[in-house]
Amino acid sequence: MTALSKEFEKSAPNPLDMIEQIATSHDWLYERSSDQDIAVEVTGHWCDYRMFVSWHADVHALLFACAFDMRVPEKKSESIHPLLAIINERLLVGHFDLWSDDGLPVFRHALLLRGVAGVSQEQLEDVVDIAFTESERYYPAFQFVIWGGKSPEDAMAAAILETEGEA
Repeated sequence: MTALSKEFEKSAPNPLDMIEQIATSHDWLYERSSDQDIAVEVTGHWCDYRMFVSWHADVHALLFACAFDMRVPEKKSESIHPLLAIINERLLVGHFDLWSDDGLPVFRHALLLRGVAGVSQEQLEDVVDIAFTESERYYPAFQFVIWGGKSPEDAMAAAILETEGEA
């Protein structure tokens, strides 16, 4: 580590302190297990999401993961991988993955902060908002594949159906 990197590490605040402030401002439950990790529980329309944020000071990277409250049965994982590819083609920021140990669908993103004075509150709010919004948007597609028996293409078409007007 260079002297400049060591100086940055001393002067920049821990970004997880700001994540804690965001969680508090939304009345979300959170658990700060260390200076490197925080878990936040967010209630969505479809399910509860568990956001994990890890600060890796050695590489100045902030890792975000937003896991669904949903398990993909092993026999359905072959159908989920094509769905992940279709979804990921549509994303501008981050990507969806499947945690193989737990079978959990998860939205992931990393912010690289080397060479900057620190991360802003707005940047963190944006990443949290994107993780939550994209998870909410694509949750039904996962449900359609896992429990509805739809193909990944049909699940996407049904999940992203835009409604117009009022009933």
